Amino acid sequence: MSGKTLVWFREDLRVSDNPALSQACTRGPVEAVFLIADAQWRAHDMGARRIAFMLRSLQALAEELAALGIPLHVLRADRFADAAQVLVALARRISASAVAFNAEYPLNERRRDASVSNALRASAVGCHVSHGAVMRDPASVRTGEGKPYSVYTPFRNRWFAGLSADALRPLPSPDPVAAALPPVHVPLTGPDGGERASLWVAGERQAQRVLDRFVSTRSAIYAQRRDFPAETGTSALSPYLAVGAVSPRQCAWALRRTEPLQDSAWMNELIWREFYRHVIASFDHVSCGQAFRRQYDALAWERDPQGFEAWCRGETGYPLVDAGMRQLNATGWMHNRVRMVTAMFLSKHLLIDWRMGERYFMQQLVDADFASNNGGWQWSASTGTDAAPYFRIFNPAAQAKKFDPRADYIRRWVPELADVPVKRITSGDCAGAGYPAPIVEHAFARQRAIERFKAL
Repeated sequence: MSGKTLVWFREDLRVSDNPALSQACTRGPVEAVFLIADAQWRAHDMGARRIAFMLRSLQALAEELAALGIPLHVLRADRFADAAQVLVALARRISASAVAFNAEYPLNERRRDASVSNALRASAVGCHVSHGAVMRDPASVRTGEGKPYSVYTPFRNRWFAGLSADALRPLPSPDPVAAALPPVHVPLTGPDGGERASLWVAGERQAQRVLDRFVSTRSAIYAQRRDFPAETGTSALSPYLAVGAVSPRQCAWALRRTEPLQDSAWMNELIWREFYRHVIASFDHVSCGQAFRRQYDALAWERDPQGFEAWCRGETGYPLVDAGMRQLNATGWMHNRVRMVTAMFLSKHLLIDWRMGERYFMQQLVDADFASNNGGWQWSASTGTDAAPYFRIFNPAAQAKKFDPRADYIRRWVPELADVPVKRITSGDCAGAGYPAPIVEHAFARQRAIERFKAL
C-alpha cells in the first residue's frame, strides 16, 4: 500500500463517481480537505446564493465522508495564490505522501493547480490529477489536426465517435476506509435566507433523487416541454452539477436506461455543457473577459446605466424579459429559454456589453458556473462559439406568445399584469396599470444592433 492521500475537494462535492477520491481510496488511507476562498470567490463574482448552496453541499459531503471514516479539514485560503502553502502545510501535518484532486478548467483555476503541483513536488509530495467534472478529458476530443473544436456539431460527433461502451459507467462510492467519524461542522459564510435553503436542498443524495425523478418522469418529454417556463419541464439539476453534487457521467448513465443517448435532447444539453468546458480549457482568452471571436471586442456597446438597471430590476416593459429577471432576483434561478431571451435583450435590444450581464448572472445564480454562463452569454451576444448569427434577434413578444401562450409564467412573476388580457401581454401591448412602457422599440433596436455588428 502507498502512504496516505489527501483528497482536495473543490466543485466535486460527492463521494460517488469521484475519480480523485475513488483512486485515492485504492492506494491507502485517505483524508480530505476543502479550502474556503472568500476573497477569490468575490473576485470571481460568485454570489451569496451560490456560496451558501456550495457550503450546504459541503456540509452534506462532510457527513458522507464521516460515514466512510474519512476526516475532512475545512481550511481558509482566501486567494488561489494561498492554496499551495496551505495544502503543503496540511500534507506535512497529517503525513500525506500525495494530494489528489479533479481538474478544473478556467485559466485562474489551472494556474492555481499548476502552482499547487509545483509546490507539492518541491516538498516531495505526490500529486494525482483526475477528470471528474467532464465525461471526457478535454485533451481526448480533438480535430483530425489535433486542435480543439470551436464548433459544437463536429465536437459532438467526435465526442460520441470516441466513446467506448463502458466509458460512462459511474464509479461507485468507496467502501469505508475506517470507523465512522462525527462529521465536521462547515462554517457558513454570507447571507442565506431560509427560502433559498428550502428551494434548493443540498447534497449528493438530494441530487440523486432529483436525477431519478427527472429520468423516470420527464426526460422522455423533455424535448417537447423544456422551452415552456410555466411548466416543470427541465431537469432542475443545474445547481447540483455546478457544485459537483452529481456528475455529468451519472446523469448520462441514468438517462441511458430510458432512451438512446445519441437521440436524447437532454444528453445534447449535457454535451453542450461539456463543450463549454473544453472551450475554456483550450482558449485562454475566454477566461480573460474577451469575446471568443476576438473581432467583437471592438464592438461599440452603448453606455446606458439606466437601461441596465431597468433590465436588472425586471422593469423593461417587455413582460417575458421582466418575468425572467424577477424570477432570477427572487430565487437565484431562471428557466433556460428565458435566460436566452433576457441575455439577447440586454446585448441586442439595449446593445449593452454582454459582460455586464454575464457578471450579473454570476452574482445572482445559485447554479452559477463560469463555463456555462460565459458560453450562454456569448452565444446570445453572437460573440462566441456557434453563436446565434448577429442578425438573429429574439422578439420578446414573439417568444412570449410561443412559449408562454397563456401568460402563466409572466403573470406569476409580473403580478401587475394579472388582470391584463393574454393577447395584450403576449403582444407586448400592456403598458399602464402600474407596468412600464417598453424602454426601447423592437424594430429600432433590431436594426441598430444589425448595423452595429455589420460595421465590424
